[in-house]
Amino acid sequence: MNSVIHMEHVEKSYDRFALQDISLQIKEGFITGLIGPNGAGKTTLIQMMMGMVYPDSGSIQLFGRDHLHHAAANRERIGYVSDENIYYEHLTIKQMKKIIAPFYSRWDEHTYQKYQELFKLPPTKRIKDLSKGMKIKFSLAVALSHGADLLIMDEPTSGLDPVFRREMLDLLTEHIQDERKSILFSTHNTADLDRVADYIVFINDGRIIFNEMKESQAEKYLLVKGAKELLDRDVRRLFIGIRESAHGFEGLLGSRAEGERFFRDNAICEVPTLEEIMYFTVKGSAAHV
Repeated sequence: MNSVIHMEHVEKSYDRFALQDISLQIKEGFITGLIGPNGAGKTTLIQMMMGMVYPDSGSIQLFGRDHLHHAAANRERIGYVSDENIYYEHLTIKQMKKIIAPFYSRWDEHTYQKYQELFKLPPTKRIKDLSKGMKIKFSLAVALSHGADLLIMDEPTSGLDPVFRREMLDLLTEHIQDERKSILFSTHNTADLDRVADYIVFINDGRIIFNEMKESQAEKYLLVKGAKELLDRDVRRLFIGIRESAHGFEGLLGSRAEGERFFRDNAICEVPTLEEIMYFTVKGSAAHV
């Protein structure tokens, strides 16, 4: 199985934050979700992949080639969608598209016009007058119109209404029916990834917590809900994180088999969502009493 992104021992330090020993592979032909709390390092990771930020050490390959030595060729094969505006705000959509299109040898005007109509993009409206959601729609129309082999999406559903967000996820699923296409999808909305992702990369405090198939989470983790009387010092140590209330507790275990053995007969055992895995992992130290 080929990798579209391959990072080995990548590090990047700032005054109050550092990405530490990042090694990961993003596999070709799949949707990979990138999750983590604010400040975990998701955007910095993406910016290094895009060549916007240089790593202090380590190596990054895109499509099997060094991401800096082959930057121009790689950019032709990447579609980038961000919740931040990356276009000239004083230009209209039509003017901006005319500037962008010549940079891509595989630009397909018919495809762009299809998405412009589908997304109801007003060609004579200036970028600065677009809503945040419309700017994301324009970015997506551009990304899907030049034959990109890899879509890198940084919070792409931010600012989208629920109806179009659902439609966009369907578009992404259709996009990777061509098994040579790949998507890296960074988002805070883990429900989107529960629906469409094949793999999940979880980053917290500058470190990769896991990079696994989404389905493996159901086999690995267990969410337990029960009475507080079940908790003693030894039992607490089994949990990645615990949240307690007046009515009981809920907590995340990293071993489903062990959790079922301890709690199957006296507590509620459930498959956790991605949001619950992220919450209890990030808040684990604070949740422990």
